[in-house]
Amino acid sequence: MAVRKEKNGLRLLIAVGVAVFLAQAAAAQKTVSFPTEDGGVVFADVYGTSDRAIVLAHGGRFNKENWAEQARALVAAGFEVLAIDFRGYGKSHGPGDKAPMDAPLELDVLAAVRYLHQNGAKTVSIIGGSMGGGAAGDASIASKPGEIDRLILLGAAPNGPPEKLKSPILIIVARDDTSGDGPRLPGIQKQFDKAPQPKELIVLDGSAHAQYLFQTDQGKRVMQEILRFLSAK
Repeated sequence: MAVRKEKNGLRLLIAVGVAVFLAQAAAAQKTVSFPTEDGGVVFADVYGTSDRAIVLAHGGRFNKENWAEQARALVAAGFEVLAIDFRGYGKSHGPGDKAPMDAPLELDVLAAVRYLHQNGAKTVSIIGGSMGGGAAGDASIASKPGEIDRLILLGAAPNGPPEKLKSPILIIVARDDTSGDGPRLPGIQKQFDKAPQPKELIVLDGSAHAQYLFQTDQGKRVMQEILRFLSAK
């Protein structure tokens, strides 16, 4: 009976500890802002504290708040997370913000990367979905060597010349992901083939696009692949 009580007590302590950790991760969130090099201002949510940091760059139908669940999973894995609103979303603004798809969004991503470095991050990686993935790829192309540690694109590829990428890249895309112009995979495959090593392409079953992958039964695998890639030596 005493052994059973000890086990139950241990389980309770573990459960309380996990609950406290999750509460602290949620409570650690704050909103910051910083300038872009072309005169814009980016607003972003910060989760956790670490010298290993991640920028989360949303797709066209999302915003910084939509990353909350993934941000907390990344914090639990030991990262600081900065989820940005692109210009034209939330309070973020800058040249071209009336038509963000045509704006220089890579400057918003680079501003986020540099903000993290200026505030103590030793490594900064980027996870971008759809529109944010293209911007993340272009940020790597425009970055200084060593500024961006790793690059993860969901349902996306760089808009610019992929052979100029300066970061190891992981692309995750659903096989039947389709836009108004047709299947996305052939174009993504073409860009991926031109990218320098190291690089990985993971093609999943289904048709979910970019951040919508997290809402499918493969969402857990997507996060596992992200954490594996970020933690690889």
